[in-house]
Amino acid sequence: MAANSTVESAVAIRNEENREQEKPVDREKTCPLLLRVFCAMGRHHGLGDYARGNVPTSELQIYTWTDATLLEIMGLVREVNYEARRRGTHFSFAQIYPDSRNPGNSGYSRRDMGRTICGERGPDDLKTLKQCRFSIGDYIDIAITTPMRVGNQGNRRFRPY
Repeated sequence: MAANSTVESAVAIRNEENREQEKPVDREKTCPLLLRVFCAMGRHHGLGDYARGNVPTSELQIYTWTDATLLEIMGLVREVNYEARRRGTHFSFAQIYPDSRNPGNSGYSRRDMGRTICGERGPDDLKTLKQCRFSIGDYIDIAITTPMRVGNQGNRRFRPY
């Protein structure tokens, strides 16, 4: 029984640690960070686009906090990107971070963060930057995919009857 109580106490300690990590940021008192976001239609940027101090030209700078959710970031991107406003548009988030273990041509690695869909609820909507292990100085790369046309709009042999 002693081993059983030890396991219970370890679980209790882990839960307390998680509560400390999950504390909401006081946005009135905490200085925001600069989040550098790079968007591309239908695909992610290649890691080579981030090589040797270069970054893609499609930069969006957002001041936010570590408790910002992917849904919140999607909303900010939609405000400035007209093509991304359609219902059903998919946003695929990836974190680009320096990686000394990847000394290849870029020195960066990519880690998927999650997906959101405009106008639909999803499991990744409420993921925060902190939960995605985001560090200040990392980039976010977003692949934006608009929904396919519905019905026969794409069919050239559409019959009006």
